[in-house]
Amino acid sequence: MKNLNQTQIDDLINILNDRFTKNMQRHSNLDWTKVEGKLRANPTALLKLFAMEESGGEVDVVAYDPSNDTYTFFDCSKETPKGRLSLCYDPEAWTSRKANKPSESAMGMAKEMGVELLDEDQYRYLQTLGEFDLKTSSWIKTPDTIRKLGGALFCDRRYDTVFVYHNGAESYYGVRGFRTFVVI
Repeated sequence: MKNLNQTQIDDLINILNDRFTKNMQRHSNLDWTKVEGKLRANPTALLKLFAMEESGGEVDVVAYDPSNDTYTFFDCSKETPKGRLSLCYDPEAWTSRKANKPSESAMGMAKEMGVELLDEDQYRYLQTLGEFDLKTSSWIKTPDTIRKLGGALFCDRRYDTVFVYHNGAESYYGVRGFRTFVVI
């Protein structure tokens, strides 16, 4: 990962501040000044958030843990981030494909970004903050027991309900990507 210059940092902070202000229902009891202070003190986290934002994540702070003094940021784009679509689940699945390989895997791309995929509980929490993935779906962190058998999990929201599905980890679709999180 590269370092961000001051203009990139300021632009990212402004985007996050704007989104924070427009979506107070996600964090009504948080103070932006404290969030910004944490961000500016953590260049590594800013790089991760920058990568999430650049790939269409529309990052926002969604939780604060006072016991650790940490903030959690999720991808809050209405649909799966546009820069992260048409991916199989992980590098192992990508390698196993003999034909029509996607450009990358969700887990591989997340690792390059320095972030992690949401798990099922985090995905369900995201859905309490709004309605997401009404036309797309997102790979989620899959338990090892399922992955060892060749499968992977993904979620979406249809009929006002959050669904968890399974598929072969090597599968990919134009409307399936992944959502991530960062704790600062």
